[in-house]
Amino acid sequence: MNRKYELVYVVSPDATDDQVTDLHTQVEAIVQRMNGQIEKTENWGRRKLAYEIGRHKEGTYVLEAINGSGELMKEIDRRLKVSDLVIRQLVVRIDETQDVIERTKNKRTEVSRRRRVARGLPPDRQPGEGQRGDADDDRDDRFDLSEDMR
Repeated sequence: MNRKYELVYVVSPDATDDQVTDLHTQVEAIVQRMNGQIEKTENWGRRKLAYEIGRHKEGTYVLEAINGSGELMKEIDRRLKVSDLVIRQLVVRIDETQDVIERTKNKRTEVSRRRRVARGLPPDRQPGEGQRGDADDDRDDRFDLSEDMR
């Protein structure tokens, strides 16, 4: 079963650009061999680390979005752990997080629709409606101080 993962690894600042590219090529070869797919690769460049790792104060950050199996990610993680160039790596499964976000969004939309119908409004917001819905129409003018300030 294929899932979505994000792989972030920090490469030693001593590594050259060619070595970082070679490391990406190795990851890509593993992904292809194990029937995965790389959706995107972002090289964030050299940045200061939040804290020292060993003797390193900065490193080159690389993000990979990968579709693949858990076995694929275990293999990539194992390979990166034994690499002398990689000082930290993190694999995070993101498809589950996206499902939670989608469920929460759908639940909020449904609650909003029920409330609007209970108030006698159409279930979905109409174009041009204010940020707070129709609350502006119900505004009590007693609290409008603009005339009192003249």
